Amino acid sequence: MSGDLLARLRLVRSPGIGPVTFRQLLARFGGAEQALAAVPDLAARGGGRAPTLFSESAAKVEIDRVEKLGARYLSLGQGLYPRALAELSDAPPLLTVMGNQNLLDRPLVSIVGARNASAAACRFARGLAHELGREGVVVVSGLARGIDSAAHDGSLDSGTIGVVAGGIDVAYPPENADRQRAMGERGLVVAEMPPGTEPRARHFPYRNRIIAGLSQATVVVEAAPKSGSLITARLAGDMGREVMAVPGSPLDQRAQGCNQLIRDGATLIQNAADVMEGLRTMTGKLASPSYPFDHQAEAMPMEAPTELRQRILELLGPSPAPVDEIVRLSGAEPGEVQLVLLELDLAGRLERHAGGRVSLTA
Repeated sequence: MSGDLLARLRLVRSPGIGPVTFRQLLARFGGAEQALAAVPDLAARGGGRAPTLFSESAAKVEIDRVEKLGARYLSLGQGLYPRALAELSDAPPLLTVMGNQNLLDRPLVSIVGARNASAAACRFARGLAHELGREGVVVVSGLARGIDSAAHDGSLDSGTIGVVAGGIDVAYPPENADRQRAMGERGLVVAEMPPGTEPRARHFPYRNRIIAGLSQATVVVEAAPKSGSLITARLAGDMGREVMAVPGSPLDQRAQGCNQLIRDGATLIQNAADVMEGLRTMTGKLASPSYPFDHQAEAMPMEAPTELRQRILELLGPSPAPVDEIVRLSGAEPGEVQLVLLELDLAGRLERHAGGRVSLTA
């Protein structure tokens, strides 16, 4: 059990230390063990109490549990951690995986859609996944009912990755227990939450960002307006990945989301050949994109001036503001601003929002 993994796990499981904060701690200190030791002092500079750190004993218990399950951790910036996922500013610092990790090095396409999908849509998703597998593509989905299950079934023999919202040892829905077990043996199961975690509604958007972040393209087969599948598609678009959709009857509520995506610019998909054409157009060749995580590229100063901390506090308020705007208005170096925001974050005085925006906590 390495000291670095232990420190990373303690940071990740500590309340108040999210993916962005974790990444910036490593940018500031260059290593998890050094960052862990510095958290109390940083929080004090931010004018608050340090978060209660996840204990070393609890971290050792979790690591032992993961090993007994036959799973392992993938750490951001190390080893087989997915390179495309590492590009995200809120990439999970640690993933728990079970199965064939080499699948992460192949071209990845996610197939998502309605849980209450029609029989025709499930058949299409299963066939599409099978054909993509014959082309060397690994299919990613969320191990949910409906389209997700069909996509996994169609690609189990060729390569499939299931991203779960709870712990890696928790099957949800329960009827997918055998499917998840088979994927842990012949495909790959990925989780961000600790083992034993029952999925909650708030966990699914986090899972969706992993599905989109792993994939070069996201294909939506059937989805109602405001569904989770459309959230995944939106996230993929925000990440600069290809968004594809299968058209459906305007009389079917489950097709309205896909039709809206196509109207908004998503690529219309009718078969696997359309997906492959879209991938080649986007990347020039079928290969896993390389986005290495280099925390040294975001190096921060040792300490920020007191007057700068006060100036940034004056620029912040209850309404979210872009960090870039805080940098511009403060006149300071980006690294100095990020350090002050990190201190406020660890002190419990800062809230981070999507799109690189921040606000003071109420």
